[in-house]
Amino acid sequence: QVQLVESGGGLVQAGGSLRLSCAASGRSFSFYNLGWFRQAPGKEREFVAATSWSGSTVYADSVKARFTISRDNAKKTVSIQMNSLKPEDTAVYYCAAGGGRSATPEKYQYPYWGQGTQVTVSS
Repeated sequence: QVQLVESGGGLVQAGGSLRLSCAASGRSFSFYNLGWFRQAPGKEREFVAATSWSGSTVYADSVKARFTISRDNAKKTVSIQMNSLKPEDTAVYYCAAGGGRSATPEKYQYPYWGQGTQVTVSS
């Protein structure tokens, strides 16, 4: 089992940048696929980006070329660098961990979730 705690959220103007981090506790961190999801008010939780245990990455089309996910297995962290932020990026951002052969956008593949961190992008 793994516990996840996000940090780094806040208020930023459109066009700005933020870096979110997620610290994990528990064993076998390096074997987990790790993902970032977000949920805006009144909307379903949606996929943002994921990195597999082998280091491959996958992104939602809406964030490609703007967001970059990375992991540090030694520090048991996963981060997402968010550049060129838009008001529509406003949401609570969650990190998640799960097993499987590769990173996936499917929420059900991630049994472990953090509590979320708020990102607000003003226009």
